[in-house]
Amino acid sequence: MIQSSVEFFKNLPAKQCSECGEKIEEQHECYGSKCDHCLHVSVN
Repeated sequence: MIQSSVEFFKNLPAKQCSECGEKIEEQHECYGSKCDHCLHVSVN
């Protein structure tokens, strides 16, 4: 059975930061691999 691309992306596990292991709060299919804290980005 072939899965639709929408279902594929909905079923991806949450990404984890490659540095600290925390869950990354963003789209799972993006290319980033570090959380805002490890990137030293201030979140407003």
